[in-house]
Amino acid sequence: MNRRILMLALLCSLFATVGARAGQFNAVLNLGDPAPAWKDLPGVDGKRHSLADLQDRQLVVVVFTCNSCPIASDYEDRIIAFAKKYCGPGQKTALVAINVNTVEEDSLPHMKERATSKGFPYPYLFDKTQKIGKAYGATFTPEFFVLDKDRKIAYMGAFDDNVEPTKIMHSYLEPAVDAVLKGARPNPAESQAGGCMIRYERKRRRRPAS
Repeated sequence: MNRRILMLALLCSLFATVGARAGQFNAVLNLGDPAPAWKDLPGVDGKRHSLADLQDRQLVVVVFTCNSCPIASDYEDRIIAFAKKYCGPGQKTALVAINVNTVEEDSLPHMKERATSKGFPYPYLFDKTQKIGKAYGATFTPEFFVLDKDRKIAYMGAFDDNVEPTKIMHSYLEPAVDAVLKGARPNPAESQAGGCMIRYERKRRRRPAS
């Protein structure tokens, strides 16, 4: 009996430890976790991009986005304005947009068209393997992650609290970036992202041979 109680206690402790590793709204990452690094992802500029390329920046903002989501499209002007304010020459912050959807509208050629028409002042990368989105636990487009100077997760979640600019009550990303640049902890450091669900491909299970 005592052995059974001990085993149950150990299992509960194990599950509690595993659960504690995930964030409030993220099933994979928690605040303070090392940021997953992307490597050699193709960009709309025809170049290959890696997180390591941004070593000169104190802070990196990663946004998972795409062409096909109307909510992500609604946020493009705000993301562009953010990049112009925080990520210009001589600034300490970099912003990188990553698309992991694999439908035709989100293919790299269409990404190039979108980036050109909107004048994106930041890299727009494509990961057809979807591995980097899964590594970040990204669920929606758009969804934002702030990486500090040690490339650990300092903030994750939404840009603000409303897709309609006139109805915004709380901004999240800019205050988080301002806090991290000052060496402080964002408050809040996590929020619930919203938008379109990322279209992760599911592997089909093979039927057992009869």
